[in-house]
Amino acid sequence: MAQIKKLLIANRGEIALRIHRACHEMGIKTVAVHSTADADAMHVRLADEAICIGPPAATDSYLNIPNIISAAEISGADAIHPGYGFLSENAKFAEIVELHNLIFVGPKPEHIRVMGDKVEAKRTAGALGLPLVPGSDGAISDVDEAKELAGRIGYPVIIKAASGGGGRGMKVCQSADQLETLIQQAGTEAKAAFGDATVYMEKYLGNPRHIEFQVFGDGNGHAIHLGERDCSLQRRHQKVVEEAPSPVITAAERDRMGGIVAKAMADMSYRGAGTIEFLWEGGEFYFIEMNTRLQVEHPVTEAITGLDLVREQIRVAEGHALTLRQEDVVFRGHAIECRINAEDPRTFMPSPGLVKQYHAPGGMHVRVDSGLYAGYRVPPYYDSMIAKLIVYGTTREGALRRLRRALEEFVIEGMKTTIPLHQALLDDPEFRQGEYTIKWLEEWLARQD
Repeated sequence: MAQIKKLLIANRGEIALRIHRACHEMGIKTVAVHSTADADAMHVRLADEAICIGPPAATDSYLNIPNIISAAEISGADAIHPGYGFLSENAKFAEIVELHNLIFVGPKPEHIRVMGDKVEAKRTAGALGLPLVPGSDGAISDVDEAKELAGRIGYPVIIKAASGGGGRGMKVCQSADQLETLIQQAGTEAKAAFGDATVYMEKYLGNPRHIEFQVFGDGNGHAIHLGERDCSLQRRHQKVVEEAPSPVITAAERDRMGGIVAKAMADMSYRGAGTIEFLWEGGEFYFIEMNTRLQVEHPVTEAITGLDLVREQIRVAEGHALTLRQEDVVFRGHAIECRINAEDPRTFMPSPGLVKQYHAPGGMHVRVDSGLYAGYRVPPYYDSMIAKLIVYGTTREGALRRLRRALEEFVIEGMKTTIPLHQALLDDPEFRQGEYTIKWLEEWLARQD
């Protein structure tokens, strides 16, 4: 069994700081890697060591595998945590880390590779017993076959890129006469965005919710689930607000689907944290993808279970058994996370710049994950998320009241942020009642103009 003494954090921003804090609580030294644009970042200031790995562009720094491995060797790190985004779901990176006798705090490379290919992931999920959206068994290669299948499963259908996500390479088709053109368009977009023109087809669900299950495995055939998160509040396929548990999932549904996903992860000997994402409509779950990493929204699961997911990732990577068995997992209360972006709250145009004043809300059951401080300049080169506000209450209603109070206290001056957007959402009765789907937020935004 390995013991990690020094861990390199191959990421930036709030998640890098989150990992650093977990490491220090475990007595593990940290190495921060950073671009020249992030020299003054909070995680760089707090880490035991910091190494610059390149210029601002992510391709030259946070995606630069040789530079990251060199930083690990120079610093004497014995493990690498990839966080989320960047190289976190890059199977080649995970393999290279292990080839250099470093511990990769994440899943086995083969599981990252399988689940990173949407077509292979769907095939694997079906074999593991997860419920699937009706669609093609694999990639679409013949238009006539695609038309025959679409006619069988019924229009509308959706064409998706096999590699990647975020709405790119994704087209909804309403009728047979559109199908060939939209397949070509989706393939062209997928090629440009991900270097892979492969697409597949599924039944398009009219107005579902986005429900995901947090899973954890020890890599030796033992796995548990930590309940579901509702991530239906999205704009352009990007999550805006997440909560756990979902306002619409019953305890019986949670136990049933949770048991299915935990068994699937045990059967594949999955290692570490993962998230299995579903569309939910009419009481039915349909697998869409698996993320083989920590999620941005993991704090809401931590709030209702009391489990530190980053600490658990590190323990599993060292070879320890899971801290909890399934029967030990108890869900208490309700948690909500708001993603705070450096964006105009109406146009969503990026708004990086100097943080002139900063005050994070506090009080009981209020958590802010952020690397901001007064005098810090938010760089324009990366994702616009600058903070996550997480609140917990014994009930959903209590969590909403606490969220309103915390948003009123939150001060970030010097740039536009999406704090006013979250405050406006709290005034909407449908949001307060949990009556929303994946289409709801964009429809709500359209009504505000």
